[in-house]
Amino acid sequence: MREFWHFVTTDWYFAIPMFAMSLVSITLVVWRILLNNKANTNLNAFLPVFQEKLEKEGVEGALRYCQSQQGLIPRKLYVAGLETSKQGLAAMRRAMANVMELEIVPDLNFLLAPILAIAKIATMVGLLGTVISMIGTFAKMQELRQEGQNVADLGGSIGLALFATALGLTIAIPLVFSHVLFKAWIANFEVRMKSAAQKLMVLIQAARPATANGPPAPANKAADPAVARR
Repeated sequence: MREFWHFVTTDWYFAIPMFAMSLVSITLVVWRILLNNKANTNLNAFLPVFQEKLEKEGVEGALRYCQSQQGLIPRKLYVAGLETSKQGLAAMRRAMANVMELEIVPDLNFLLAPILAIAKIATMVGLLGTVISMIGTFAKMQELRQEGQNVADLGGSIGLALFATALGLTIAIPLVFSHVLFKAWIANFEVRMKSAAQKLMVLIQAARPATANGPPAPANKAADPAVARR
C-alpha cells in the first residue's frame, strides 16, 4: 500500500487520468444497466393485458396502452406496428423492421462504444506510464553506476513503474467483461423483439372481422330439376 501511494504522489500525471477513467467507466456501466432495465418488458404480463385491450377497445385502445408503457417493445415496436395495421401485415412488418434497425438497436448500443474505448485506452495509458517510468529508472541506474554507487536500491522503482500497467488492467478487464455481457443482452433482446413482432401480427390478424371473399357463386344449373327436365 505504501508503494501504491508513492506511485500516486510521484507519478500523479498518470494516476489522476487513470482514476478519472475509472470513475467515468463506472458511471457509464451503471447508466447502461439502468437503461437496459428501463428498456426491458415482461411480455408474459404485458401480452395478456394487450390482447384484452385489443379485443375490447380495438387498435386505438391497444395503441394508447402501448404508448403509456416504458419498455422499448410496446412503446416503439408495437406502436409502429399498430400505426400501420390498417395498411396490412406487410406494412406492419416493414414498419417494425425499420424501427428495430433504426431506433431500437441504436438505443441499445448507446454507451457501448465509450465503454470499450475506455477499456482500450486505459490499457495503453498504463503501458505508457510503465514505459516512461522504466526509462527514468534506467537513466537513474546509469547515473548511479557512473558515480560508483549501488543500483540495487532501484529495484523498488522498477516495481513501482509496473503499478501503471496494473491499474490500467484493473480498469480494462471489468469493462471488457461488461461490454461482452451487454452485447449478449442485445442479441437476446433482438430475438425477443422478433418473437414479439410475430405475436403482434398474429393478434392483429385474429382481431380483424371476417369479410366475405367475394360474391356468392352462381347456382349449379344442373342441380335445378326444372333445368334438368329441359
